[in-house]
Amino acid sequence: MIAMDIPSKYDPSKTEDKWYQQWLDNGIFQSVPDDREPFTIVIPPPNVTGVLHMGHMLNNTIQDILVRRARMQGKNALWVPGTDHASIATEARVVAHLKEKGISKSELTRKEFLDHAWEWRRKHGGIILEQLKKLGASCDWDRTKFTMDDDLSESVIQVFIDLYRKGYIYRGIRMVNWDPGAKTAVSDEEVIHKEVDSKLYYVRYKIETETDEWLTIATTRPETILGDTAVCVHPEDERYKHLQGKKILIPLLNRSVPIIADEYVDREFGTGALKITPAHDENDYEIGIKYNLEVIDIFNDDGTLNEKAGLFIGEDRFKARDLIMKALGKEGHVVKTEDYINKVGYSERTDTVIEPKLSLQWFLRMKELAAPALENVLNDQVKLHPSKFKNIYRHWMENVRDWCISRQLWWGQRIPAFYLPPGMLLPSGENFVVAETSEEALKLARDLTGNSSLNMDDLNQDEDVLDTWFSSWLWPISVFDGLRHPDNPDIKYYYPTNDLVTAPEILFFWVARMIIAGYEYLGEKPFHNVYLTGIVRDKIGQKMSKSLGNSPEPLELIKQYGADGVRVGMLLCSPAGNDLLFDKSLTEQGRNFGNKIWNAFRLVKSWSIDDQLDQPEASAVAIEWFRGKLNQAIELLDKQFSRYRLSEALMTVYKLFWDEFSSWYLEIIKPAFRQPIDGKTLRTTIEFLEKLLKILHPFMPFITEEIWHLIRERDTKDFITVAALPVQETYDIKILTRFEKTKETVSAIRTIRKKNKIPLRELLSLYVKEKEEVYDNRFGEILKKLCYLDKINFISEKMDHAVTFIILTTEFYIPLDKGVNVEEELEKLTAELAYTQGFLKSVLKKLENQNFVQNAPENVVETEKRKRSDAEAKIKVLEERIAHIKK
Repeated sequence: MIAMDIPSKYDPSKTEDKWYQQWLDNGIFQSVPDDREPFTIVIPPPNVTGVLHMGHMLNNTIQDILVRRARMQGKNALWVPGTDHASIATEARVVAHLKEKGISKSELTRKEFLDHAWEWRRKHGGIILEQLKKLGASCDWDRTKFTMDDDLSESVIQVFIDLYRKGYIYRGIRMVNWDPGAKTAVSDEEVIHKEVDSKLYYVRYKIETETDEWLTIATTRPETILGDTAVCVHPEDERYKHLQGKKILIPLLNRSVPIIADEYVDREFGTGALKITPAHDENDYEIGIKYNLEVIDIFNDDGTLNEKAGLFIGEDRFKARDLIMKALGKEGHVVKTEDYINKVGYSERTDTVIEPKLSLQWFLRMKELAAPALENVLNDQVKLHPSKFKNIYRHWMENVRDWCISRQLWWGQRIPAFYLPPGMLLPSGENFVVAETSEEALKLARDLTGNSSLNMDDLNQDEDVLDTWFSSWLWPISVFDGLRHPDNPDIKYYYPTNDLVTAPEILFFWVARMIIAGYEYLGEKPFHNVYLTGIVRDKIGQKMSKSLGNSPEPLELIKQYGADGVRVGMLLCSPAGNDLLFDKSLTEQGRNFGNKIWNAFRLVKSWSIDDQLDQPEASAVAIEWFRGKLNQAIELLDKQFSRYRLSEALMTVYKLFWDEFSSWYLEIIKPAFRQPIDGKTLRTTIEFLEKLLKILHPFMPFITEEIWHLIRERDTKDFITVAALPVQETYDIKILTRFEKTKETVSAIRTIRKKNKIPLRELLSLYVKEKEEVYDNRFGEILKKLCYLDKINFISEKMDHAVTFIILTTEFYIPLDKGVNVEEELEKLTAELAYTQGFLKSVLKKLENQNFVQNAPENVVETEKRKRSDAEAKIKVLEERIAHIKK
C-alpha cells in the first residue's frame, strides 16, 4: 500500500524551496578545479536593473538543463552567475529615482551621484538573480560577478590601455547614433529600426539670382532644413542639369548654399533633389566631406534646437517640425505632403528616436581585430547552433565598422585618459595621456612633455565612461580574472568555456566581440558552442512585452504551475534558433506531466511484493522490451543534446515516460486488483523508474529530486542532482520492432471492441493466419492480458464470418457471436486498401526522384525502400482478403 507520507497530489510549493535550499546547503552547485573534465557556462549577465521576464526564463532554463546534464555525466560543472551594470539603463533609473526625491543630477558632483547609484544597486541589483533561484538555476552563487566589481573594472581599464597603445583605440569626431533621452552616444547595434507612419514633405527652395525659379526637395525631416548646406542632384538628371553650379536659398533663413551633383542621389526618390545636412545624416556627412561643405549642428544634446538653427531655439525637434512646416506654409514653400512608411531608429535603452550627430568620441578599430573571430566561426572552431546564423555572422564581420566605445554618462568604467592644460601638447600632437591611475598619468605627462612642474591639478580625466559592452565583451575571461592574472588556476581550468546560450539579436555586439577578445587576449576561443534561442512570442506571433500586456509574470507562472511545469512549458515550444509561440496552456501541460510522473510513482509504490511469486511471461517480455526502449531513448538523447535539439530531447523523454512507461509498460506488469506483484518485476520497475528520473532531472529538477528520496530509503545527501546519468547499453532492435507490431494489434482489437460495443471483460478469441515470430507465445501473453483474450489460435487458411484486420502482411480474425456485417467489412478493407495504395504512390514518387536517391543518406533511402516492400505486400494481402469475402 501507499506509504502514509506520500501525498495523493504533488505540490510544488512544498518541495521546490526545500530542495533548492538543501542543494545550496550541501554545496551541490559549487565548483573548484580538480581532475575531472570541466563543463563551464558563464551566464549572459542580465542588466542589474532587470527583473525576470519570459526571455530570461527560456534562456536560463536551457542553461540549467545543459549544466545539470553535464553534472550528472560526472563533469565538473560550473555555471557562473552575474549581472551587467547597464550604464544607460541604470543611470536613467537612478536619475528618475533622484527626481522623485526632488534631486537633479546636475546639482550633484560625480562622486555624490555615484554614491546614490551604488546605493540603488545594493537595494535592487540582485533581484533578478534571486528570481532565477525560483526557476531552479544551479549556479555557483559564491562566484557571482558584477561588471563593475573592482577586479572586472581593472581588467576593462587594462584592456583599454593595451588597445590604445597598440593603436586600435583613437579619439575623433565622427557621426554617431545619439540618444537624446540618455544624452549619450550608442552603438549601431543598440539602435532598433521600426517602421512608422510618417510624412514625406515636399518643400521648394528658391534659386538664387532667379526671380521665380524653384527647386523642390522631398524630406521626412523638415526641421533639419535649418542645418542644410547644399542641395544635391544626379549629374545625369536632365531635369536639373541647367542648375548645376548655381546656388539656392535655404527657406526661412535665405542662406545661400550650392547646388552640387553626385551619383549618390536616387533620381526615383521624391523629386530626385536631395537636401544635404552634413551634421545630421551619415550619408550627408560623407557628401559634405567630399565637397567640403559647411557642417551646421542645430541640435542640443537633448534634441532641442540650439542657436545655430537660427529659428525655434530651445524647441524640441519634433515640435520644431510642426512649427517649421507652418512657417514654410505661410511663406509659400510647401508644395505637398504625402503619407510615407519610414524606418526610424530608436534607442534600445530609452526608446527615444535616435539623432545622427557629429560628436567627439573614442573609437576602437575593428577590422584587424575581427579577422580571427571571423575565421574561427567559419571553420567551426566556434560552432553556432543552428548553423544558419553563420552567414549572418560572416556578413556582419566582413563589414564590421569601428566601435564607438565612449558614453556620456557617469555610471560605468571611466575612460582612463587625462588631458593636459590648455595649449600643451605631446610630441605626438595629442593633448592627453592614457594611464591606469592619475599618478601614472602625471608621471607619463611629465616624461613625454619634459615639463617636471606639472602637478595633479593640471590634469583632468575624461568625463565619459566606456560602453557597457566594452566590459561584457571580456566576461568569459574577466570572471576568472584571466586578464590581470592569466596563469591563475581558474582561467587555465575553466577556459575556454563550453556553451554560451543567448539570443540572436546580440550575436554581433556581444557574442562576436567576446570571440574577438578571446583571440586577442588569450589566443583562444571563449566558448566551443553558441546556442541561439528564439524570441518568446505570444500565440498570435507578437513579441512578448510587459508594455504590450501580453507577457505573463514569470514568478506568478511558477507559483501557479511550479518551476518544473514552467520549464517544460517553455521547452515544448522552443526549437533552436526559431521564435517560440508561448501559450499559458503549455505550462499547464508541463504541470500535468509532473502529475503523470507523480501518479506513476504512487502506483508503483502502492503494490505489495511477494518474492514467492514467479514472474509472469508478459512481465518478462515487457521488461526486455522497455529496457531496449530506454536504451534507444538514451542513445537518441545523446544525439539530440550533441546537436542542441533540446526541445526534441524533452519530447523524447516525455513520450518515453508518458506513452511507453506509463501507458504500456505499467499496464502490462501491474498485478490484478489488490494482488501482490512478484519481487523480480517490482525491483526492475523501480530500477527503470530511477533511470527515468535521472534523464528527466535536467528538465524537471524538483519533482525528480522529491521522488528520488521517496522511492527508496536514501541518505539525505544522496541527491539525484549528482547521481550518474544512465549510459546507453546494447539493445536488440528486433524486440522493439516486434513490440510495435504488438501495440498495433492491441490498438486494433480495442477498436473492434469499441466499434462493436463489446464489454471490456468479455473474453474474445483471436485467430492469426500463419504463425510469425512476432506473435509467439511470449507476445501472446501480452495480447491476452491487455485485450482480455481467452486464446490465440494460429491458422493457415482465411477465416470466414469474422472481423478482420491486417498488420503489415499478417491477417487477424475475431469471430463475433452476433456475426459480421459483410458490407461493413468490405467497406473497411477497401478504405484501407485505398489508403495503402496512396501511401505506396507517395513512396514511389520519392524513389523515382533521382535527386533524392543520390543525395539522401543511405539509411533514409533504405527506409523508403522498406516502406515500398511493406506496402506492396500489404496491398497483396488486402486484395486477396477482399476477393475472398466477395466470393
